[in-house]
Amino acid sequence: MEPSTTATDVDVDREHGVTVTFDDGHVSRFALEELRTRCPCAECRGLRERDEPVWPRPGAPESLRIESAKLTGAWGLSFVWNDGHSTGIYSWDRLRAWCGCAECSAAGD
Repeated sequence: MEPSTTATDVDVDREHGVTVTFDDGHVSRFALEELRTRCPCAECRGLRERDEPVWPRPGAPESLRIESAKLTGAWGLSFVWNDGHSTGIYSWDRLRAWCGCAECSAAGD
């Protein structure tokens, strides 16, 4: 059975991370740095392809924080980061695929 990629609950802790609960009951947790460095936008993908850091960039604040978060339709989440970045859309299927919990890691083996 394929894991669900429909979120039923999202908890954003602006200073620590994001927790997503999917409709099959699975809970995925993501640290801020994990989300910021894996930003799926074209700019960040380009930086990663050139082996340049996505975060921190020159002039970035010392502590990473989410300034705001919003649902992007029924498709995913968007964040405004305290470094000014705001273009990535984190889809539910991408977030579920990124889940590194023991259950998901075992299923990927």
